[in-house]
Amino acid sequence: MIVEKKLIIKHKQGLHARPAAIFVQIANRFECAISVRKNNQEVNGKSIMGILMLAAEKGSHIYIKADGPDAKKAVEELEKLLLGEMEEPEGKIKK
Repeated sequence: MIVEKKLIIKHKQGLHARPAAIFVQIANRFECAISVRKNNQEVNGKSIMGILMLAAEKGSHIYIKADGPDAKKAVEELEKLLLGEMEEPEGKIKK
């Protein structure tokens, strides 16, 4: 199954540093292949270097594409992070 979703990043830090690391950790929990596209640049969603190369700030439009048996769940979990809805041990990630 292939799932693709367009999102606007609402997380206050965008997809930099800590949120990028969390994104990759979440992505690597799933069997499906995950890619992230911003403008004309597409990267492996399971690679921290790839995600950081996007330089996706708050307000950026990105596309997440997942291909595999757990694609829908993967996109749902990654969307929660990007919308600032994901819980962390230290508390809620703020928008």
